[in-house]
Order: sequence, then C-alpha cells, then structure tokens
Amino acid sequence: MKNFAITGVAGYIAPRHLKAIKETGNNLIACLDPHDSVGIIDSYFPNADYFREFERFERHLERLRHKHDEKKIDYLSICAPNHLHDSHIRLALRVGANAICEKPLVLNPWNIEALEDLEKEFGKKVYTILQLRVHPRLLALKEKTKIEQLAGTKKKKVVITYITSRGSWYHFSWKGDAQKSGGIATNIGIHFFDLVLWLFGKTKSNIVHLSETSKAAGYLELEYADVSWYLSVDKKDLPEASVLSGKATYRSITIDGEEVEFTDGFTDLHTLVYQETIDGRGFGLNEVKPSIELAHAIRHAEVEKVNGEEHPWLSSRVLNYR
Repeated sequence: MKNFAITGVAGYIAPRHLKAIKETGNNLIACLDPHDSVGIIDSYFPNADYFREFERFERHLERLRHKHDEKKIDYLSICAPNHLHDSHIRLALRVGANAICEKPLVLNPWNIEALEDLEKEFGKKVYTILQLRVHPRLLALKEKTKIEQLAGTKKKKVVITYITSRGSWYHFSWKGDAQKSGGIATNIGIHFFDLVLWLFGKTKSNIVHLSETSKAAGYLELEYADVSWYLSVDKKDLPEASVLSGKATYRSITIDGEEVEFTDGFTDLHTLVYQETIDGRGFGLNEVKPSIELAHAIRHAEVEKVNGEEHPWLSSRVLNYR
C-alpha cells in the first residue's frame, strides 16, 4: 500500500483521483484546499488529515519525511489550479514523493526543463494524467495508425471539435484568467493536442485562426496528419442536436471524414492511469513535453487569416475571419 497526499481536494477533478487512490488499494494521508467544502473525503478516506493552509500542509509532509514515519508520503496528487502545478510538484519532490499531476502539467516549456533537473536531484519522478492514451479504442487506433505510417500511406485529414459549455462563472474564476489557466487552448485543448501528437507525430507548422477568451481555432501540420481544430466554452456553439437533447458538451474527432467514437469508457481511466503509474509505466516529463510546447506556442501565436485549411465551423459560425 502506497501513501498519498492530494492538493485541490475540493475541486472538480479531485473525486476521480480519490476514487483512483482507493481503487488501486492505496491510502490517503493528507489533503489540502483553501475551500473547506471537502465532505467528499468521507466517502473515500475519512481519516485523512485536512489542511486549509499550504504552509501547514507543507510542514506536515516535511515532518512525516524527517521522522521516517510510516505515513511518509509516496505520491502527491495535484488537482490544484493550473498555475499552482509547478509549485506543488516541487513540493512533492522536496518531501521525497513522486508527483501525479493533472493536465496541464505546467504552463511553460521551461518549467519542464527545471523539473527534469529536480527529478535528478531528489531521485523522484513527475507523472501526469494522459487518460486518453489508455482508452481501449484509442489504443487500437494508435496501433492502426502506426501500421499505416510504416506502410507510407498518405497523410490523414483530422478535424477536432470540442464544445464544453460553461456559465458566466468560468470567466470570473481562475479558469478564465489566461495567466492562471493558460487560456482555452491549454485549459481545454491540452487533452486533444497530446492525443494528435501521440497519434500523428511532431508539429511541423502551427497556425492560429481564432483566439478569444471563450473560443479558439487553428490548423496544425503534423508528420502524419493535417489537423483543423476548434475549441469553445460558449454554449452558443453547441450543435442544435446537442441543445435539443439537453447535452452541454459536444466532442468530435474525425479522421478522413470518419468519426472516432470514444465517448464511452471514460469512467475508470484515472484509475487505470494510477495503476500504470504505480507499476512503473506512468506518463513522465518526456511524454508530456510536446503538448506543453504546442499549447504554449498556440497561446502566444499571432492570429492569421484563414487560407482554406480552417476548421469547417469557423467560416460558418464565426464572422469576419476571412
């Protein structure tokens, strides 16, 4: 049994981590969140120590390490806001624990380089949650594309559309602050950028056609695919069929016009990633670095006029971008 601590335990994503820790047969020792709406802990680890202040939480983990306590932390799970990830990862390494951090691992590529040095210094590892990489259907797609790439087939045409509607609160929270979240391309798109890089190779060119607080769109030329992408948290972008069926999210990936269906099977993916990590097959800094570099480049790119490679929704749903 491994000992875990967690930061951001009151957040949206934390229950998936609590469930994963429980289902992999491990124990939660301590948790941190400045907001005390953390009753969810009782459903998983009612005996875990809870801290509202980072300083007290840090001191507690340090004490466990120095006393060689049987409750010494083996892993720190990080579910805090994006801009705190780097700091909390450093805490994990400093107290002799490995880190398991939600996406995006960090906001800037140079943060990864610094963490690589700290891994060597402290002899611990930094992992992230790339749950799409363990989805059975996407693993099968990975094998298929690998075979096609080896056979020298022509480049794929990929279209990504992800609409996850959010209320006005989103723009007033840390998620709506690009300095804290990395903006929509990082906060919402990092999953999909990692997926297409994993499937279709390195970035050869990156063009941004739209960059706003609630939506973004662009075009990527990868080694084995050309990718048009559109991301939005604006409910007005939902397709009519989604609205009529009462759905707040629309997710679509097509490859050469064929839909990749992976809506089902998400329930236990965090647990699977945790088990892989504990077994020594986690997703480390090398795996996550390309998507962090790409999201950072998108965030700082100049918006360019469309030239025929834009996402099909762009000209029909967003005016004045030609």
